[in-house]
Amino acid sequence: MNIPEREINPVTQMFEEAIGLSPGRGRLSGRHVLVIGAGQRDSDDEEVTVGNGRAISILAAREGAKVACADINQASVEDTARRVREAGGQASAHVVDVSKPEQVIQLIHDAKAALGELDGLVLNVGISHGLPLDKITPESWDLEHAVNLRSHMLACQTALPLMTEGGAVVLTSSLASQRPTGRNPAYETSKAAQLSLCKSVAMAGHAKGIRCNAVAPGLMDTPMGRAASARRPNRAVTVPFGRQGTGWEVAYSMLFLLSHESSYVNGHALFVDGGLGNGIF
Repeated sequence: MNIPEREINPVTQMFEEAIGLSPGRGRLSGRHVLVIGAGQRDSDDEEVTVGNGRAISILAAREGAKVACADINQASVEDTARRVREAGGQASAHVVDVSKPEQVIQLIHDAKAALGELDGLVLNVGISHGLPLDKITPESWDLEHAVNLRSHMLACQTALPLMTEGGAVVLTSSLASQRPTGRNPAYETSKAAQLSLCKSVAMAGHAKGIRCNAVAPGLMDTPMGRAASARRPNRAVTVPFGRQGTGWEVAYSMLFLLSHESSYVNGHALFVDGGLGNGIF
């Protein structure tokens, strides 16, 4: 049977969950979650362009978790914590520069002290200079890998011995881990390496029943996504469903991987890209 072609209506997929309006259902009740990268860069319309870290912080609290929010931007992370509290959740704000190893290690201990326990860890930190191969410097390469990869290793290395048995770790990779089309080698390789690190952390946490999985967003309408689009205006010419994804859609994928609903999912990369990576558009 031939399905007739028709113009794509972006609203078709804009469910309440996709725009952050769905009520909580207690999916993280009693949990204690640290979100590193809970702030976001400035945006003209933060309600529309909520970032992944802010979205999962609010969503985790809405689903019953106590949340520690961490970011390099003090004003932004305090704003995230304020929004969590205004929504009826519990949140503390922590400032950290993850390019500095000692701050990453201290953050894990501070967050556990603030939360009382630690059974959920979301690593949502990532930077990109957007440099093609011929423009990369040793300094820019090292900084991107320090933030995007080394900090994740240090956070997991420090957190695993402190985490409650049966906990969960979620890393934020990217569709860029699979595709060089962004001409952004430092970012692409750091995100690809995260997927390997995810499996290593899953193996290391096995004895305590601590799972580690990764989400890999595609083209997203977040503040970071809009910055990328400013560098490459044709970045999202062809996207699934006629639109880019939202930070809430990434957050719901993280929520699943944090929750006990995914208790037998481990070392997995969940691509949140509308099928773009498989050529579905």
